[in-house]
Amino acid sequence: MAKRKLTRRQAWRVQKIQEERAARAAKRDATIDDQVEGGDLGPEQHGLIISHFGRQVDVEACDGERKGEIIRCHMRTNLGQLVTGDRVIWRPNPDGGVVVATSERKTELVRPNPYGEMKPVAANIDFIVITVAVEPIAHAQLIDRYLVAAELSGIEPVILLNKIDLLNDGNRERIDTMLKRYETIGYRVLFASSSTQDGLNELKTLLKDRISVFVGQSGVGKSSLINTLLPGVDLKVGELSELTRKGRHTTTTARLFHFPDGGDLIDSPGIREFGLWHIEPSDLIEGFRELREYTGHCRFRDCKHEQEPGCALKDAVAEGLISEARWNSFRHILASLDEQ
Repeated sequence: MAKRKLTRRQAWRVQKIQEERAARAAKRDATIDDQVEGGDLGPEQHGLIISHFGRQVDVEACDGERKGEIIRCHMRTNLGQLVTGDRVIWRPNPDGGVVVATSERKTELVRPNPYGEMKPVAANIDFIVITVAVEPIAHAQLIDRYLVAAELSGIEPVILLNKIDLLNDGNRERIDTMLKRYETIGYRVLFASSSTQDGLNELKTLLKDRISVFVGQSGVGKSSLINTLLPGVDLKVGELSELTRKGRHTTTTARLFHFPDGGDLIDSPGIREFGLWHIEPSDLIEGFRELREYTGHCRFRDCKHEQEPGCALKDAVAEGLISEARWNSFRHILASLDEQ
């Protein structure tokens, strides 16, 4: 469909609206800076970003008389893109508060937006809990994409199979074979069911005193798991479509929750495919931990791992040292990066 051409008056009106929005944002930023410079704000306090709403964030006070209270804060200019999990310095004002500084991130999970720009999703994470389910059907290539993102982010991944109460003779062998492949190369695999509560104690023990983020396609039961792990949170749960058996998106912004016995959990918006087009093809192999040890051992230094003789990776696949399924997944993702 051809793009509708704006009239001169419509184009002028669009430009005017954009200029007015920019002017309001600049005025708001100037007001915040004036408050900071003029000493019109309260004392500096440590805080933790619980959730993010455009130009505002919810900050949980970490010290002082307001410890544990959540304050809606504006952000001082030039702080960069803050996300859930960021440790910040904030100062109270009559409207709530202002974030005036941020601490260096230990880790961050990023993903590209539709325009190819890198967008942080969450910060200071210890575990990425890659949540898959018996339904909607778990696909290894989707898991591999999450694993690549985790490996390149320096965050430990954990694979969690949810809805194990739906396992049966028709799907058990396929799922068991797939998950054992990940256990063989050293990934931690957990099993759970929010319906029967099987496996939840082991999951709670792992997440205690750590910051974790749940990722996975819509419909795998992330919100149901959190509702079970954190009674009273009551996240909206999307039912699977009876026609497609794919989940509907229910979470719209990342939010951090506290476990009663210690540890934090970040629930991120469900995404069906984790884009990796920001990764250079030459770096992709670093996201496959079992392939890394064979790099640099090929006969030719510029080996493309395709048809070249003496390829250490292909030889390892032929000898059964590298899973053929994982090798095929690597080649599939690599081809998609080359296309992009």
